[in-house]
Amino acid sequence: MRGLGTIINTVLVLAGSGVGYFVGHRIDEKVRVTVVQTVGLVTIALGVSDAIGTHNMVFPLVGMVIGAIIGELLHIEERLESLGRVLQGRFAKSAPDSGAENSERSFVTGFVTATLLFCVGPLTILGAIEDATGQTPQLYIIKGSLDGFIAIIFTATYGIGVAFSALSVFVVQGTLTLLGTLLDSALDDRMRIELFAAGGLAVIAIGVNLLELKRIRLGSLLPGLLVTPVLVAIFAR
Repeated sequence: MRGLGTIINTVLVLAGSGVGYFVGHRIDEKVRVTVVQTVGLVTIALGVSDAIGTHNMVFPLVGMVIGAIIGELLHIEERLESLGRVLQGRFAKSAPDSGAENSERSFVTGFVTATLLFCVGPLTILGAIEDATGQTPQLYIIKGSLDGFIAIIFTATYGIGVAFSALSVFVVQGTLTLLGTLLDSALDDRMRIELFAAGGLAVIAIGVNLLELKRIRLGSLLPGLLVTPVLVAIFAR
């Protein structure tokens, strides 16, 4: 069944968020912080492993720089945050014992961080190509299991906003799955390598944010994932 992997991934994120929401308060705060930091470290390691696979760092570098400029001009980061605030206002209420401003910030942070972590990376692209074939979606099952576990901790840390990242997973991966056959034919091996390298840089940025080393405007980096393979198609053939 085409799209089954996307459905499984979405359900696992919702399930993990549900577990985190209802039992997350029982997880000691020190444990939550340490786990999030561990996820941040592993995320950086995964990003580095993808980034160093490039055949020429100029392509992901220039692609991400151009993409970041486009992202800032399109205000993608602000649009993601606005979407988070709309969802928070419509579906979630501030806890009575916490300030509305802090609650909103936590909701938006959870939504944006989880959305980018779950939707950026090689598994998202490769999983979509596999999911489009109708075969057993092994990659999305693996990815969904990891996302579900992370969603437990993220929801316990940031709140219910993480659960709404499941909507992003469904839309992004569902769209990519519909385009899976086209993606498979449009991307040659070199384009995939440089695309994954650019994705690795974005994943590193997610890890930096999780470790709270420096706030990087992740949404603005997303166009770079489109620009990089285009540059390869133009200049590397």
